[in-house]
Amino acid sequence: MAIEKNGPRGVEPERSGADALRHDVQTLAGTIGERNVWRPAALALAATYIANRFCSAGLDVRAQTYEAAGQRVENIEAVLPGTSKGQEAVVVGAHYDSVRGSPGANDNATGVAAVLELGRRLAGRPHPRTVRFVAFVNEEPPFFQTPLMGSLVYARAARERGDRVVAMLSLETMGYYSDARNSQKYPAPIANLYPDTGDFIGFVSNLQSARLLLRTRRAFRARTSFPFRSAAVPASIPGVGWSDHWSFWQAGYPAVMVTDTAPYRYPWYHTAHDTPDKISFDRLAQVVNGLENVVTVLAGG
Repeated sequence: MAIEKNGPRGVEPERSGADALRHDVQTLAGTIGERNVWRPAALALAATYIANRFCSAGLDVRAQTYEAAGQRVENIEAVLPGTSKGQEAVVVGAHYDSVRGSPGANDNATGVAAVLELGRRLAGRPHPRTVRFVAFVNEEPPFFQTPLMGSLVYARAARERGDRVVAMLSLETMGYYSDARNSQKYPAPIANLYPDTGDFIGFVSNLQSARLLLRTRRAFRARTSFPFRSAAVPASIPGVGWSDHWSFWQAGYPAVMVTDTAPYRYPWYHTAHDTPDKISFDRLAQVVNGLENVVTVLAGG
């Protein structure tokens, strides 16, 4: 991975809001395209792009490297050190690999773009707690929920070091919205509890992370009127553990997934048609505005 250290205003001209999100999604899912261990050059190019974007924001960037399927792969971490409670950390993460055969615009270039935008906004604004912005590799099958899943490698290493991760936000498939009736589905156990219109962002946790979910809801609502739904439910319900937050649950850390609900809403999930033209960047930008306050509150102690 080649990282260009260019300071707070580096290679790319600064963009804001929807434009910045569109630029990052288009680069990852359009210019680079499918990125996984079967396309190692593209996966490495995506890692370099992400690292350079973090560096351009003025953040300290590190790579956690390991081997999977005969390839050298990397989790990319950018750190905003805390002040009075710097030994405690808030992790904001998203996976940057795409499933085989898909350019992965919504799943999960949208989540990565949101992490990059949050890093850019918060850089230079230290909070009491440390904030770690992380792009994880190998979330998609066949590595999903295996020892080679990037976020599980990261979370287990954090636990072994004794890191005090007080909150983790997993940004997963966040860019598709619909105002049509019956555009939203749910797993059977909760199918009758929520609306059938897919115009909201979802916050999902296991029962052990319910307190973090409540704080996340409150902070999001304080910043934006964008519609959301939330659920703290058993992890056994299909979909509840389908991203990198699951890895942090395995390590005993509280974690919440932020999502448009992926296959329960998005018609092009895990297909070759998961392309940037499907994304509502204006709505995604509103979600990121709310998440900026969520991270600020969580990192404030």
